[in-house]
Amino acid sequence: MAPTPSPYASRTPTATTSPTPEPTLTPIPTTIPGASFSFAVSSDMTGHAGPGEFDTPRYFRGACEAIAALDNSHFMISVGDVSPLADTKWTIEQYLGPDYLWYPMVGNHDLWPDLMEPLRNYNYDPNGNTPPNIINSGPPDCEETTFSFDYGRAHFVILNVYCDTESDTRTDGAIVDALYYWLEADLDATDREHIFVFGHEPAFPQRDVDNYILRHDGDSLDQYPITRDRFWSLLGDMGVTAYITSHTHAFSAVNIDGVWQLDSGHAMGARTQAMLSTFMMIHIDGSAVTYEAYRADNDGVYTLRYSGVLGE
Repeated sequence: MAPTPSPYASRTPTATTSPTPEPTLTPIPTTIPGASFSFAVSSDMTGHAGPGEFDTPRYFRGACEAIAALDNSHFMISVGDVSPLADTKWTIEQYLGPDYLWYPMVGNHDLWPDLMEPLRNYNYDPNGNTPPNIINSGPPDCEETTFSFDYGRAHFVILNVYCDTESDTRTDGAIVDALYYWLEADLDATDREHIFVFGHEPAFPQRDVDNYILRHDGDSLDQYPITRDRFWSLLGDMGVTAYITSHTHAFSAVNIDGVWQLDSGHAMGARTQAMLSTFMMIHIDGSAVTYEAYRADNDGVYTLRYSGVLGE
């Protein structure tokens, strides 16, 4: 089990603002073949959000302001290391709006009990029966933090890679049998054209595209090559468009045996890591899927640095 309390427990913000309404975004119709939408991907902003010293564009706030300026993001998925949850949610509501739909995920730095409880209790399904809405909850002991939902022509699977049959806070990421068979059944049931699977740890850690730093090689999903390879084969067999991950703080986009792995890097802000702060935009336009990666300079200004077509 992870230690307790967490190093970020004291950073939970006090109630400085009035309660805000749950997200009520207008859903994208699922019956229109040409329906298009975009979503943002961020990750690894742990301890760099919220009111006070981190409420400047040099930290996670800068990424949120840049996403808001694009004016084409229907929701955001944050691929782990999002704690303290209240801090990160505060920044998102301040700079993307109280109605902006956000899906936080479990990362290795979220595994302390005081950080996991907000994630377990987070309302991932504010739209109820209106898309995007949860259609499948995870396996036993991971129902709150593993789930899937549909939006437009796309199917989204959120995996807690620290889940096993006894706990949702496994300390070394892996696609154990319970998670694998749940994922297999979920993917087999979807009729959506585009499928995105999200998990905090990469299957194949890659070097950052700008400075070539390699982190967590051998201690991500690849530390268990048999289950990693089984997982990757499943993604290919089921026609998954991309596995979107983080953990390394390095941005990369690679096609491995027909499945894209997109590492969203980190969104802590400028000069906090060796790698540049990054967020991604994924665009679905009918049968076309493209990605964009925005990276911050040393002043915290985000610009489009990389883009590509998923499926090529």
